[in-house]
Amino acid sequence: MALAVFSVSVVAANNSSGQKPNLVIILADDLGYGDVGFTGSKQIKTPHLDKLAASGVTFEQGYVSAPVCGPSRAGLITGRNQVDFGFDNNLVKRAPQYNKDHFGLPLSETTIADRLQKLGYVTGLMGKWHLGDEAHFQAQKRGFDDVWTYPHGGHDYFRADPKSKEKYLQPLISNYKTPEPITYITDDTGNESIDFIRRNSDKPFFLYASFNAPHAPLQAPAADIELYSHIKDEKRRIYSAMVHRLDVNVGKIVDELKAQNLLDNTIIVFLSDNGGPKAKNNPWTINAPFRGSKGNLLEGGIRVPFIMSWPNKIKSGSRYTHAVTALDLTPTFVKAAGGKIVKKDKLDGVNLLPFITTDTQVVRNKELMWRFTISASILDGDWKLVRLPDRLPLLYNLKTDPSELNNDAMQHLERVERMLKTLGGWTLSTPELLYQEGSRYKREQLNAYDKTYQLTQPN
Repeated sequence: MALAVFSVSVVAANNSSGQKPNLVIILADDLGYGDVGFTGSKQIKTPHLDKLAASGVTFEQGYVSAPVCGPSRAGLITGRNQVDFGFDNNLVKRAPQYNKDHFGLPLSETTIADRLQKLGYVTGLMGKWHLGDEAHFQAQKRGFDDVWTYPHGGHDYFRADPKSKEKYLQPLISNYKTPEPITYITDDTGNESIDFIRRNSDKPFFLYASFNAPHAPLQAPAADIELYSHIKDEKRRIYSAMVHRLDVNVGKIVDELKAQNLLDNTIIVFLSDNGGPKAKNNPWTINAPFRGSKGNLLEGGIRVPFIMSWPNKIKSGSRYTHAVTALDLTPTFVKAAGGKIVKKDKLDGVNLLPFITTDTQVVRNKELMWRFTISASILDGDWKLVRLPDRLPLLYNLKTDPSELNNDAMQHLERVERMLKTLGGWTLSTPELLYQEGSRYKREQLNAYDKTYQLTQPN
């Protein structure tokens, strides 16, 4: 992938110990862009995340590869745009061609954990997987040594019931222990992450701490809800408490790395899998200052809180204003671990290490592209085009109009034509879909482009 270079101030790239860095991805679920302190939240307090952001770099234009959980995670875990292997949509049993034996991340795909295992890393998944429930799709068969997880796309926060058929009440799954009863699943995910760090503190490790929070169901400890008693809307109040508890557990993970004398040589990435959802009546998430939400390709659906910390290498308080994507994490981590990326890997991300470890920033000269249900989008520099089936293309200049309020397509017809050709060429090169959503869901997604969104922060 072509790169351009711009100057930025970072810490000199030296590692006196010569040890491989530990690698940590902390993933939130359905977190609104505007619902953490380092992106401007006035209502929800996230001191631990804010401190982590201040210790490294905040990616102000950080994207994921899909606006919903499953495809986004497929892209993150492989470093490949999931559309290029047919994983456009979520794994849902209502899909017309549902077959449990073929319903997961294709076995032909190599995960970031597979790659890091070969480089001598111990790998662990703690939390949500959502890339296939059958045994051959589970994380322990996809490169992870230690796995503590649950089936399906989420879980009740307080309990499991092995006698229930409700998918969010299914028992926890682990390949290294008998899971204890759930206390509060956000805390449990944090505690299992800490235990993984302790057990592997003497060797390089990759930890994928994949939190369920703040995905529905909206459930939080009463004491946490009380912290936000000033918020009138009940759903927003509980959601805020869930983000608070997520923040507390991020702090616990960072504190454990520090206690084990590992923090300085650990790369920690925090991001969300997609934007916050917009409920029909009382939306509990805020993606301000962006329009859009989970499930559509406006900025609010695919632009997420995204930070990276590496005290040995990244200067604290850095801010990066150009586009990066979750697809960049695989090549970045592989290079940090001493590995190589070759053309046959067909990775769609770029190695961010030149930005992390030298006096340069890496900026794409190649477009980013998305496809989801009835929509597709392309980002080329400051310009973003969205293609929908019932209207002319939407064209936005994100530098001057980050909220996507003004469609400039008619003023830039040559640019529209060029971007449509690039997007169309990519679409023609992609395989058939593995999982197809029904028509009702497609109509719901289309309606999201005409909704009104909150673009400012509440006090």
